[in-house]
Amino acid sequence: MSHLQKLGLLTLGTLLLGGCAANDLAVKRQTETETKVEHLFQLAGGIEARLNEISGRVAILEEKDAQRTTLFKELSDGVRELKEVNQALQAKVQTAAAVTTPKVEVVNTDPAPKGRDAGPPPGYVKAFGLYSANNFSAAIQAFELFLKEQPTSEYVPNSYYWIGECYYSNSDLPHALVAFQKVVNDWPRHPKASDALLKIGYSYAAQKQQDKARATFERLIRNYPASPAAIKARERLMSSDQPASVRH
Repeated sequence: MSHLQKLGLLTLGTLLLGGCAANDLAVKRQTETETKVEHLFQLAGGIEARLNEISGRVAILEEKDAQRTTLFKELSDGVRELKEVNQALQAKVQTAAAVTTPKVEVVNTDPAPKGRDAGPPPGYVKAFGLYSANNFSAAIQAFELFLKEQPTSEYVPNSYYWIGECYYSNSDLPHALVAFQKVVNDWPRHPKASDALLKIGYSYAAQKQQDKARATFERLIRNYPASPAAIKARERLMSSDQPASVRH
């Protein structure tokens, strides 16, 4: 073999080795790139899962905040009614203090005042005080005793309503529904009727009976359109009509 032939073979071998090395380097870089891309996909998946977890926690916090707002409103209503009871009692005490007891025998005594002019009966006041102190079980017993002792009192509808509130606060929804329903059925024109109907809707919703809850809210809006309870019913219906992503 001539010198030129050997030189040609050597040059060809060098080119072949260089091509193989370049090919190996390209394969190595492609593999590294694919590994990095796969790693980025894994990171993206982890980030998406974390975002979903955070969104779920935010939704739970917002729901708890809505529950706290509802509870605060209920407590405010209870405080307002307690103030009314207190004012009535103060007026009664002031009236009694202003009357001078005569030292002569009274022949024609007038009957004791009845109705709201006389203020809430002591039994009702005691029961409502227990409810205001969150002693719900004792309040139920006190209201039931009042109903037994004074079944014709004008505070009977209020008593049934607050019995429902006591059961509702204790998460005893079946008994709460019975008490609230009695107010709606027996005293539909009473000021507490619309509030009782609202709590019936809330109770159905808490029991996952959404069709009954919606029908109750619609009935409340239809029968008591100007009541504060109707405003809450509209808000609940609007909230239930929105997609879950919008509500949260």
